[in-house]
Amino acid sequence: MKYPSFLIVFYFLLLGAGCDESTNSSTDTSGEWLIPKDQIFDGGPGKDGIPALLNPQVSDIASINFLEDADLVIAIKFGDEVRVYPHPILDWHEIINDEINGNKFAITYCPLTGSGIAWNRVLNGQETTFGVSGLLYNTNLIPYDRATQSNWSQMKMQCVNGSLIGTSASVLPLIETSWKTIKQAYPNAKVVTTETGYSRSYDLYPYGDYKTNNDLLIFPVSPDDTRLPRKERVLGAFINGINRAYKFQDNGSELTLFTDNVDGNTIVVISCKEKNLNTVFQSTLDDGTNVSLSPVQNELPIILTDSEANKYDLFGEVIAGPKKGSKLKSVSSMTAYWFGLAAFYPNISIAN
Repeated sequence: MKYPSFLIVFYFLLLGAGCDESTNSSTDTSGEWLIPKDQIFDGGPGKDGIPALLNPQVSDIASINFLEDADLVIAIKFGDEVRVYPHPILDWHEIINDEINGNKFAITYCPLTGSGIAWNRVLNGQETTFGVSGLLYNTNLIPYDRATQSNWSQMKMQCVNGSLIGTSASVLPLIETSWKTIKQAYPNAKVVTTETGYSRSYDLYPYGDYKTNNDLLIFPVSPDDTRLPRKERVLGAFINGINRAYKFQDNGSELTLFTDNVDGNTIVVISCKEKNLNTVFQSTLDDGTNVSLSPVQNELPIILTDSEANKYDLFGEVIAGPKKGSKLKSVSSMTAYWFGLAAFYPNISIAN
């Protein structure tokens, strides 16, 4: 197995990324780390060589013309506002620091592990922003927070070096799906535009055939679990130390509901490969009420209903019915390439 570590540098030089940035060495792994130092790699562009965004420009869906229906996006919701972060922008910037209605958060996305997570930017009462350290562990992004210069493992969701070492990230729920699905579900959403202040080829994917080539890993991972194809996208859910992987369900355009019991908790996974949707909730409302859920077809953003005719959207919020405004309890989860989930969570089981 060859690990062509030159490829990431090659793509950035070829496509002009990083040439207008002043970068610092990212190879310093001094001090205490919670991950093996000999498995931390320098990704190439250097610290901040991949520039994170801050308070990005957003626009209405109708004015967005750089996305194809099949392009993946990440969406987050606060109150009535849904904001969309396209993969074609995240592929080049990896972190977007943003704020909605006073909620300060960072979308962290690693193109090499296909993992997108939203983090609270307020740490111990202090607001910060996150940047790209240029370092990788298990070929996964290591962000750093600018308040303390501490390094964090994205997929471990934990600070692994610096004054905040051992601190868990405060993770916020999000949805990853296709541009087509998000347009249908939330036509009034705001979308991050290509007006980023940086010259990038947002219509080009900077890593060649990486997404589809199961033989290609740019950096080593350990363990390398072969139960599923390396680049298969799966949903990982993490409950009380028990880790599950849920595959996308292929039932045409219909949503499939899968019920699972994890450590005494009943959870539901709603999945549709055609819609590029795979998400998970507890079957309990935020007020403690247990609900029996069933899928709703062809009524986006509604995907679930219960015995009281409450209607739930993609974020698990009741948007119609007697419990309007209530939400299903969230489950710590992320969608990622299989090899990444299996490397970070080697005891993960495949549930469906």
